Amino acid sequence: MSEITFDTNTNMIEKAILISLVTSKDKRKGGDPELSLQELVQLTETAGVEVLTTITQNKETVDSKWFIGKGKVQEVKALADELGATTAIFDQELSGAQVRNLEESLDLKIVDRTQLILDIFAGRAKTREGIIQVELAQLSYLLPRLSGQSKNLSRLGGGIGTRGPGETKLETDRRHIRDRIFDLKTVLDEVVRHRKLHRERRKKSGAIQVALVGYTNAGKSTLLRELTHADVYVENQLFATLDPTSRTLELPNGREIILTDTVGFIQNLPTDLVAAFRATLEEVCEADLVLHVIDSSSPMRDEQIAVVNKILGELGAADKPYVMVYNKKDMCVNNGSLADLPITSGDNLVISAYDAGDLELLKQTVQDKLSGDVVVFNVPAERGDLIALAYRSGEVINQEVNEESLRLTVHVSKQEYEQHGHRLKQYIE
Repeated sequence: MSEITFDTNTNMIEKAILISLVTSKDKRKGGDPELSLQELVQLTETAGVEVLTTITQNKETVDSKWFIGKGKVQEVKALADELGATTAIFDQELSGAQVRNLEESLDLKIVDRTQLILDIFAGRAKTREGIIQVELAQLSYLLPRLSGQSKNLSRLGGGIGTRGPGETKLETDRRHIRDRIFDLKTVLDEVVRHRKLHRERRKKSGAIQVALVGYTNAGKSTLLRELTHADVYVENQLFATLDPTSRTLELPNGREIILTDTVGFIQNLPTDLVAAFRATLEEVCEADLVLHVIDSSSPMRDEQIAVVNKILGELGAADKPYVMVYNKKDMCVNNGSLADLPITSGDNLVISAYDAGDLELLKQTVQDKLSGDVVVFNVPAERGDLIALAYRSGEVINQEVNEESLRLTVHVSKQEYEQHGHRLKQYIE
């Protein structure tokens, strides 16, 4: 029997047919499968693959062997031959057996949504920590699917679905992959330990941290750049930022805080990826304030907000003080959807990252949220240590000098009071 070989030309642009299966269960859950498929198109293009066409099948249940119906498989095969497709990308997660069966029938590389997202992350990771996190997620995903990866692994030309750990690791047996997973988890445990120590030092120093969170491509990195003049990568693409970036931001009152950009979220974010990036995402849990950045111009805005809230809940950060930052209002003016946005007030801000006035409003809002309640301390005039402590406990907005005491009116946040001001409790008026 002759050996089957595949084109190894790495310069060849992959061409894909995108496939989505909508079952009765999916319809009962709600949501919009068409919007999900549109997002799959964006993901595919982000991965550098040309999208030839999209196919949707409505079916009562998932076919255990083919995922889609056997007749639809034949239709995809004919279309792939006609269009010259090299890859079929599914909007849902496939089992190893389904991948194997589809490969044999279609003679195409088979990639599912999870593998596509993992591949994009593999291309974006730059730091050692990020690379380890992605490799752990990819190996955890591939381990139960090794039997269905035979043809994908033999296509040595690379491309989507093959970046990250590399073919040599993926072709080793399960025992070696489990050993590698164990080693990666050990390294990440050390990362968690270092991050914990770093957070404890930051708390002792009284540093205030604000986290930017949101759906991918909501404009978080642009906000970080415009607010802090940070040299960060900004691009109109999904997952432009993977590794978290922290910069110092000066508020209107002159106080400095730490502003951290985090990895963007997406619907159906792979479980293995969330687990691998938990050490990074836990930075959100330690933030004193969360800025939930939203792409106001997206037709999927409400769904994206729900996805972010769900993931924040899973991380244990749902009860954090927050501000809903509706970004890209300039794009809403262009598409006529500005009237659909909430009014700027309280915890809702409608802004453009490129509007200087909006950025000042955002900084003032952050300052107000961190300032918290107004507390009046009546401190003995000779107690310079307590006076200094009051100043460290927040923003002193008024000072009255009496014969034997100093009356200080202070904007005090909960975090600052726990850090510094609790010793002043007996001096509160």
